[in-house]
Formats: sequence, C-alpha cells, structure tokens
Amino acid sequence: MKNNFVEELRAKSATELQEELVAAKKELFNLRFQHATNQLDNTSRIKEVRKNIAKIQTVITEKANA
Repeated sequence: MKNNFVEELRAKSATELQEELVAAKKELFNLRFQHATNQLDNTSRIKEVRKNIAKIQTVITEKANA
C-alpha cells in the first residue's frame, strides 16, 4: 500500500501535489481539533496523516531537485 501511495504521488503534477498537501494539512488540523475535544475515535489516523504529509513533501522535494 505504501508503495502505491508514493507511486501515485510521483505521477501527479506539482500543482496537484500542492493541493494534496493542503488537503492533508487541513485534515490533520481537524483531527487535532477533534482529539483536543475528545471527539476523535481513531487516534492512529493522526500518525497516518502526518506520515502522508511527509511523503507528499518528499515527492515535492524530489521533483524540485530533478
């Protein structure tokens, strides 16, 4: 699954990656907000989204350096 996600990211353009990054950061914000108000059921989702943000940023950096 991890490789599929990264491969999908590598196939996207720079603007699509930026949009994906913004969406992931918004999701992380919402998850943190839910966690702070004790409304979050699946706390492992925060870790997953953080890792996805790191993957997106890595692919953006790879494209910038290429």
